[in-house]
Amino acid sequence: MKVLLVNKFYYPRGGDCVYTVNLETLLKKQGHEVAVFAMQHPRTLDTPWSKYFVSEVRFRPGRHMLDAFTRPFGTQEVINKFQALLDDFVPDVVHLNNIHSQLSPVVAELAHKRGIKVIWTMHDYKLVCPRYDCLRNDGTHCNACFAPPFDNPKKQKLNVLRHRCMKGSYVASYIAYREAVKWNRERLEKCTDFFVCPSSFMASKMREGGFSDYQLKVHANFINIDKCHVPDFSKEDYYCFVGRLSREKGIKTLIQAANMLPYQLYVIGKGPMERELRMMAKDHVKILGHKGWDEIKEIERKAKFSVIASEIFENNPLSVIESKCIGTPVLGARIGGIPELIDEGVDGMTFESGNVADLVKKIKMMMGQEFDYSKIAESARVMYSDSSYYEFLMELYQTY
Repeated sequence: MKVLLVNKFYYPRGGDCVYTVNLETLLKKQGHEVAVFAMQHPRTLDTPWSKYFVSEVRFRPGRHMLDAFTRPFGTQEVINKFQALLDDFVPDVVHLNNIHSQLSPVVAELAHKRGIKVIWTMHDYKLVCPRYDCLRNDGTHCNACFAPPFDNPKKQKLNVLRHRCMKGSYVASYIAYREAVKWNRERLEKCTDFFVCPSSFMASKMREGGFSDYQLKVHANFINIDKCHVPDFSKEDYYCFVGRLSREKGIKTLIQAANMLPYQLYVIGKGPMERELRMMAKDHVKILGHKGWDEIKEIERKAKFSVIASEIFENNPLSVIESKCIGTPVLGARIGGIPELIDEGVDGMTFESGNVADLVKKIKMMMGQEFDYSKIAESARVMYSDSSYYEFLMELYQTY
């Protein structure tokens, strides 16, 4: 089978990019031919398909700013280069990932018009929320742009302008509004065979936005299990956080809770709140900054548990999956798709997102509880293995 993978970036930048690269590796390992379509970037991985990649656009002041205004709607460059790739590669399946803004859903229509099967994995809520994360600019959770009834979807999408959800900017919010109106649900459903939702929560939001239940297929993402092997499952007397140091990740709530407790906390990551967090953290809370996977794995595998403190609708966070695959239980916020990944009392616990008091209580409970760490790893490696995901994917690719 010939599969064309499409994602706005082609290097390990975020969860969508890691998934795309891992999927390419998996499909090739199984004997399929794989091509890639993406945007040019200084960190783009080597690939013979890069000659088809479209020029880089940046959504900030600079010489590519004008291109950024038009790219979300499907520019001639995207159309021409994608058509050329379809002509040369002739795929059986086009598998889309994060494509809005830098590439645009025009690629789905181009593939569909040729009778090519189109599969689209959802990495965020962009198909229902113009901002993509179901938040307003002030951090309030919101579904104003896609809550039923759907009497006037175009008018409903004006909420992104009303609240200036995109960075508080009227211009950026207007682009998001126009993009949402052009690539509306009816149009996207017509050119997509199936939408892969990595969490039931994601699927529920898609249904809330009116998407057909038949086209929604739920299956958690997979990871490279080989990188998760550890020498043993011995634990030390600390817990850890791995992620971006930003408001939506709940890291400030976690530091507030940690400051009230005597236990050692290691925080791995970087982000806009790093300086503020260093100033507020007490001595037993160590902000370690950015670390590579080998260092992360060594710290996380020895931790009694890891914390996912998010205050946004996480979809299918790889940080939960990776932690479990190395035998470390997870204390996760009850929000978005996080609770779906945690078997309460077996491989972790949950707490009320944003609630410092509940987080303090659950940290104490996690520190005092023993888990079957080897069993956590064994079960997770089966559940999130590439072989399990491959079976699901092949059934989807071959369903008509």
